[in-house]
Amino acid sequence: MKPIYLLLCLLIIPALACSTAGFAEGLVPSGGVLYQDYFANTNSGWDGYSGPAGSAAYINDAYHIVLKQPNVNLWTHPGKIFSDVREEVSVMPVSGPQANRMGLICRLKDEKNFYFFVISADGYYGIGKSKDGTVILLNGNLMEKNVDILTGTQENRLRADCIGKQLSLYVNNTKVASVQDGDFASGDVGILAGSFEKTGVDVYFDNFIVYKP
Repeated sequence: MKPIYLLLCLLIIPALACSTAGFAEGLVPSGGVLYQDYFANTNSGWDGYSGPAGSAAYINDAYHIVLKQPNVNLWTHPGKIFSDVREEVSVMPVSGPQANRMGLICRLKDEKNFYFFVISADGYYGIGKSKDGTVILLNGNLMEKNVDILTGTQENRLRADCIGKQLSLYVNNTKVASVQDGDFASGDVGILAGSFEKTGVDVYFDNFIVYKP
């Protein structure tokens, strides 16, 4: 097992959408698509970053995040507001240490309040939250190993369900963890990558889809 180390967080912030929670959900049937992005359009609304901590940008019809410092995170979100969602993304680390973080965010209120669902390239996972800037894991004290996570530079398909108080993480169509928490009822969705002690984390994200549960 390993600690989560979400100690220093760097947020990529686009302008928040003007829609209200529940409006889009009300027009879409259960199982329908609320939002999707294949990152082919570099103007689709996900903000970028370039600085000492690393970089985040659209590259080669995907979204690319690189971490150049230890124990940092970069994340981005499209500026939407949803309540209950099932969100999915494909993640592929192309180089760097296998001890990394890569995953999904839901119900993001601001840079200090959100839920996250992450895996690492060496086969660990975690579900957690940041509340008022204090970060904790909700599935235990440490990230835990799971055999369903493909290791190395293999691609994994992640799914995060945020439905009422139930928060569930699926990896390659297999549920690996489920917890309950009621602090956040709605907010933005997004993607995240982070480093542990070693720098050089290099991750591609693609095929981001948000479904109505």
